[in-house]
Amino acid sequence: MSRPLPVALVQAPPRPATAPLSGFAEEVEELLARFPGTALVVYPELHLCGVDGPRASVEEQLRAAAEPLHGRRTAELARLAGDLGIWLVPGSVCERGEGGELYNTALAFSPEGRLAASYRKVFPWRPHEPYVPGDRFVVVDLPGTGRVGFAICYDAWFPEVARHLAWMGAEVIVNPVMTTTADRAQELVLARANAIVNQVFVVSVNTAGPLGTGRSLVVDPEGRIRAEAPGQGPAVLTDVLDLDDVTRVRTFGTAGLNRMWDQFTDTDAPVELPLYGGRIDPRRWRPAGRPGPR
Repeated sequence: MSRPLPVALVQAPPRPATAPLSGFAEEVEELLARFPGTALVVYPELHLCGVDGPRASVEEQLRAAAEPLHGRRTAELARLAGDLGIWLVPGSVCERGEGGELYNTALAFSPEGRLAASYRKVFPWRPHEPYVPGDRFVVVDLPGTGRVGFAICYDAWFPEVARHLAWMGAEVIVNPVMTTTADRAQELVLARANAIVNQVFVVSVNTAGPLGTGRSLVVDPEGRIRAEAPGQGPAVLTDVLDLDDVTRVRTFGTAGLNRMWDQFTDTDAPVELPLYGGRIDPRRWRPAGRPGPR
């Protein structure tokens, strides 16, 4: 059995927030002409909402670029995905909430031309980002292929995000990033660690220079780097992920050994988690869609 997912990660500079989406549509069309078998296209964080100038004006620019979730921008992007027959993650966008809140929101559009999922960044990079945190984790099913979860940039530094996405059945974590700072090296370690401890694929696509530090990558469920952009320049990473690798690793273990999702049995006592005011319930410790402990 094989569940292939051909992906293209576009490491590129952000487009100005004022630029028409027609230019972005042309870019995606050109990409697919070069890589015609691609099923999932992913861009960096805030790729369509690039701003410039003094820090004091950034929030003002972001607010000017913000649109309601179901606004004109979303309709145009949905139409683009439908016209091209692909799954499209155009990075994240500035979403204006009903009360004027500003969210950093990842969007996923289906080949049928609909908004299939939206995820608001749960962990904005404070104090530098003006966004209101999201309040839920999000996964989306790609029919006939598998389940994808979303984590935006700084979310990757919080293991609770990747763990919950894997528990919700995600086999791939899509991580759009706009890292402009010196900690991209640490993020590469986190991408591998999140893949290893949750036995999932991680695809992390960063903004290109001169603003971003690049080094986008694809990591398999055992933490091996399958593809990586060597620097900060514009690049396209292509790969074909076999989501049955997730099933294999979870069945036989990482390196044929470790099966963390089979750690507990129904007879084990719950483990208290004082930090969260909650607990690990052994009867719930397994990803969605998997059988219970043996």
